[in-house]
Amino acid sequence: MNPRSLESIKAYLLPTALCIGLAFALGQTSWLQHLENLTQDQVTRFRVRFQPLPDDRVMIVGIDDHSINELGRWPWDRKIHGQFMQAIAFGKPAVVAWDILFVDPAAGDDGFKVGAAKLNGRVVFGAYSTDEDLPQPPSLPAANQPLRRISGDASRLPAAPFAMRPIIPLQEVGVSAFCNTTAGPDGIRREMPLLHRVDEQIYPSFALQTLMTYGNLTPKQVRVVLGEAIYLEGETFQRRIPINAAGEYLINYRYGIAGSNSISYYPLAEGYKRQFIEHDPQAGLPSVTQKILLVGLFSTGLTDNGVTPFEPDSPLVLTQANTIDNILREDFARRLPEGIVLLATLLISLVSVAYWPKRALRLQALGALFLPIIYIGIAALLWIRWSLWTPLWWPLIGFGALQIVMIVRQLLIERRAKQRITGMFGTYVSPEIVNRMVESGKSPELGGHAENITAYFSDIQSFSAFSEKLPPDRLVELMNEYLTACTDIIHAEGGTLDKYIGDGVVAMFGAPLPLPDHALRACVASQRIQVKLTELRAKWKAEGKRWPEIVHEMHSRIGLNSGPVIVGNMGSRTRFNYTMMGDNVNLAARMESGAKNWGVYSMCSDSTRDACIRDGGDRVVFRSLGRILVKGRTTAVPIFEIVGLKETVSASTHECVRIFELALARYYARDWAGALTLFAQSDALEPTPAQSRTTNPSRVYLEIVRRYQIAPPDETWEGEYVMTLK
Repeated sequence: MNPRSLESIKAYLLPTALCIGLAFALGQTSWLQHLENLTQDQVTRFRVRFQPLPDDRVMIVGIDDHSINELGRWPWDRKIHGQFMQAIAFGKPAVVAWDILFVDPAAGDDGFKVGAAKLNGRVVFGAYSTDEDLPQPPSLPAANQPLRRISGDASRLPAAPFAMRPIIPLQEVGVSAFCNTTAGPDGIRREMPLLHRVDEQIYPSFALQTLMTYGNLTPKQVRVVLGEAIYLEGETFQRRIPINAAGEYLINYRYGIAGSNSISYYPLAEGYKRQFIEHDPQAGLPSVTQKILLVGLFSTGLTDNGVTPFEPDSPLVLTQANTIDNILREDFARRLPEGIVLLATLLISLVSVAYWPKRALRLQALGALFLPIIYIGIAALLWIRWSLWTPLWWPLIGFGALQIVMIVRQLLIERRAKQRITGMFGTYVSPEIVNRMVESGKSPELGGHAENITAYFSDIQSFSAFSEKLPPDRLVELMNEYLTACTDIIHAEGGTLDKYIGDGVVAMFGAPLPLPDHALRACVASQRIQVKLTELRAKWKAEGKRWPEIVHEMHSRIGLNSGPVIVGNMGSRTRFNYTMMGDNVNLAARMESGAKNWGVYSMCSDSTRDACIRDGGDRVVFRSLGRILVKGRTTAVPIFEIVGLKETVSASTHECVRIFELALARYYARDWAGALTLFAQSDALEPTPAQSRTTNPSRVYLEIVRRYQIAPPDETWEGEYVMTLK
């Protein structure tokens, strides 16, 4: 494996796998699963406003406080149940399922049996599996036979050796089914067992048996594949009910008994009163026709209450009602496989940690914030729209931990990078450039690389005379003040200091970080330095005899050239310097030395001038000085004086430049007389020469033209001037 691959694994894969893996393991703990359940309950309550109405085939008949107030203290004489069954039979319900145990004989059993018989066997009575040693009937009615078509390991099914079944008279007119449900660690019955194993026989649960009765299904028409589904294979009623390996169904809680999510609810006493107290046996309850009626305890004083996602004290018959409603409408809740969530979390996290470090830390922090928000929104949408339960907390914990690790790591990397870059470039470039280099995440290449830049050279005119007139300490003081001013301006314009060569300054614009407008910045810097030097001359002069006359007239020549060069850390293995080299660097040096020959203080090549105009328009004023052949080159180079910034150039100087360029056109046309006249006019408009400035471009050309009048150049001449000195 190559080093880069190992580095990628170390940088991205290992922290991702570690954080997500630990979070996944944490997600299997009971306390985090409890938090997951509580969060899911909040989403379940929230989705009530978006969900469809409950299936109108399901109706709850409740023995509530109103019923007990009307009919007396619970338990009632069972003749009341029988009378209610006779009354309800007029409405022709599909099933009446009693989520109540009638396991002991009591007064009124005969009347209860008679009433139940009116429904022709379409009654389900609650039963309960137990470890309590109870006498069992020698045989069961045909309607209470176990399920036989079972595939899979039945050892994981809820099991008990004994059963509490309804009294025999009720078993003769209906079918019994097990109401057992087990609360989870948080007290909520989230998974409904649809199968019960009693003495090695497997029976349907209360909800499953109710649906079997509703669909006219016998045990032979029920096929069970544990860990997959229960298949109801009736002639007119078929369903595939998903279950886990323990035969449990994940309840898709949607409906309660109050508010916008309520299932149809009717107090038992209301129907009883209408039928028997008001003596209207024909009144019936037509709204129950072909409905599944679930009879359950609703009174707050009774014991069949528990916690649901909707309420802390809710009638448990609602768990049966929600299960039956789910199956009727095939509205099944599913858990998104954690393997898929784990893989997706790993991939998203891996992409994020590989992508964000290449971006600004602020973007990384925003991504670490908004991606979890997006994930929460997606998880909520999956549950609200498709009843798909998506793990929420462990992916968020894993992703969040990973982002904290990566952000801290990125901060440390950036800190080390800043320290390293500051150590390498702090003396070359401005602090702003150093910060940009750190933010870019790119380390300068060692050994040199090609870059398009503008090279800058400057030198003090007649500097050797300064060292003769100033003692060393005063000369150092003067140079420090001058070089500080130059360096500050170069840095302010985004330039990089290459080196000091005595009184000379070598700099570059466009490296180590690219600057699209490097030529413009270099030209502006040159003129700002000239302006600053004017201010320094005035300051030094105002200090009187502290400085000799030569200091009062100190000038600096600046040369610029733009083009591709080699930049990088160059030198020996033990000592190196960030610098530039190449033909375009040499040409910039020629611009600086050549400025003396033309009587100007700032000179550049055509490449710098063209790039400056492209990026800065007319902000910088140039004057064409013709075409020269510098030593070491065979091709003529157009050169230009950088006259100044637009806002500082006077009207007379603009006019001087205009006439000079007309004269230059006459010069190229070999019109020596016309050129002499125009150059003389421009000379009169040249800025007033300082004492140390003995010539100017107009005077230089006046001299050249006079020589050409006497000895014209040959026919191959195209206006170039050959420089014999560097």
